[in-house]
Amino acid sequence: MNGIFSSSLGKKLIMSITGLFLMIFLLVHLTVNLMLLFGDGKLFNFAANFMATNQLIEVVEPVLAIGFIVHIIYASIITLLNQRTRPMGYIQTSSNGVTSWASKNMYILGGAIFIFLVIHLINFFWKIKFGEVATLSYDNGLTQMADTYSLVSGLFITYWWYDLIYIAGALLLGFHLSHGFWSAFQTLGWNNKIWIKRLEIIAYIYAIIIAIGFTIIPLYFLILK
Repeated sequence: MNGIFSSSLGKKLIMSITGLFLMIFLLVHLTVNLMLLFGDGKLFNFAANFMATNQLIEVVEPVLAIGFIVHIIYASIITLLNQRTRPMGYIQTSSNGVTSWASKNMYILGGAIFIFLVIHLINFFWKIKFGEVATLSYDNGLTQMADTYSLVSGLFITYWWYDLIYIAGALLLGFHLSHGFWSAFQTLGWNNKIWIKRLEIIAYIYAIIIAIGFTIIPLYFLILK
């Protein structure tokens, strides 16, 4: 078993599996974040409180962190190995024979996304988890929870430059996913001509949903608030 995962194919399998796991998380994260756009913040606060206190989520959080770290490590290893064996580096070709810009720059895109993620974690996750966030009372004082909505919306409203960083991060993520989605399934064996073409279409749809979904949030606060 160790021999399989130390091989080139094994490394790609690990990167593909962790990538698909992270893509599922992105859909959940986007769903929760879109609640910022509805109501006065109560819906988002309840959703954020549920995510912060649910025992299953507490178990998933470290698994998610490990998955992300493993994905970065194996992406780095594969990129370095490809650069040594092929002068053109890590390039994947789509089923129509056209090499996309995203496929030629996956590692660069991943690095940019990582920088954005660090900024994102410092501004939101770290403050929510370890900082002091004001609390609100609901249901006539029976329910108290962190006012996560004010923390998030306040950052978007006050700092326009962070909105631009967030939008750039969302677009870079979309480009990364447009190739990573179908490439992961290809590595797992769904690489016949019929399925690859279908997966490429699904990948573009998924990438557009993620990119536009996360872009809408800062634009909403930048323009309408």
